[in-house]
Amino acid sequence: MSITPRPEIEHLAPVPHGGFSSAHADDWIDFSSNVNPYGPSPRVWDALRDVPIGRHPDPRATPLRDALAEMQNVGARQLIVGNGSVDLIYHLAVAYLRARDRVLIAAPTFGEYAASAAIMGAQIVEYRARAENDFAIDVDTLIDQARACNPRFIFLCNPNNPTGKYLARDEIEKMLRACPDALLVLDEAFVRFTADAWDARDLLRYDNLLILRSLTKDYALTGLRVGYALASAEIIAAIEQVQPPWSVNAFAQAATVAALRDETHLRDSLAALARAKIDLVNDLTRFGLRVVPSATHFFLVQVAAATEFARRLREHKIVVRDGTSWGLPNFIRIATRIPEENARLVETIANLPNLPN
Repeated sequence: MSITPRPEIEHLAPVPHGGFSSAHADDWIDFSSNVNPYGPSPRVWDALRDVPIGRHPDPRATPLRDALAEMQNVGARQLIVGNGSVDLIYHLAVAYLRARDRVLIAAPTFGEYAASAAIMGAQIVEYRARAENDFAIDVDTLIDQARACNPRFIFLCNPNNPTGKYLARDEIEKMLRACPDALLVLDEAFVRFTADAWDARDLLRYDNLLILRSLTKDYALTGLRVGYALASAEIIAAIEQVQPPWSVNAFAQAATVAALRDETHLRDSLAALARAKIDLVNDLTRFGLRVVPSATHFFLVQVAAATEFARRLREHKIVVRDGTSWGLPNFIRIATRIPEENARLVETIANLPNLPN
């Protein structure tokens, strides 16, 4: 065949993720996916029953966009909704990245940042946090690296997936000031899971900031796929130019509007999850396992061999995230679930012969 794909995708491998596969039955427990295990608001199910699936959804998710803009106290032109935040990451790359542009990524982190950049032929530069420092990010070193490579984008997940590290507001503002020619993509997919989170919206006065938010993790709408971005009107307009119409389906639009109206369910479920995390971490440390401090409900646990540890848990129908794909072969990531499921994980680990830690 004479028609060949673009060379940038020739060696592109799929990015591994947590979550169930179709092989997992209902009696499996998934600690590999960083979602709210208490499920969505009951209002979501009522909203889904009335969705008119026989016609197109709003092509730009306008009712949802307007609801989010009002909630975030920004103009509708400063916000765009997508089919999950990962959808917007790829649209952002298409809108802005050119072949041989540099993209600086604070790693270990979400793999789709690098994948979206690689598709566009950009050069990926990594700043890598170190395990011996509990994966803390040295912002001054990151800034020095940015000045040295002059990136078009800086991807920073805050709090970070998978490490759970959370940078303070002044550290983010320091980066914005120090790197005015780079777009800082601040991914706040897990910020609602973070105690004492600070508000990044006032930093939108810097025109080199884009804030990503997911609505699938905290609101437990994972299967529907919906997220949004906040930025200047000019950046949002550029993303909108490459986003296909009807990117957010009718179910996702209706469910999210309903979920946004039930802040009580969200607040109560996240508070219960935070309490459950404290108990789970305490139980795991009793076995002598090293749990990396995390600002979120998920956290890294050091083990002798992550792939083997995860395999042995799968024998008991429990799924955790193998850190090997992040270059962390001695760490697994665990996302806290409800107390009964956490207890099953703890009991299973306690009964593993020759605990591989």
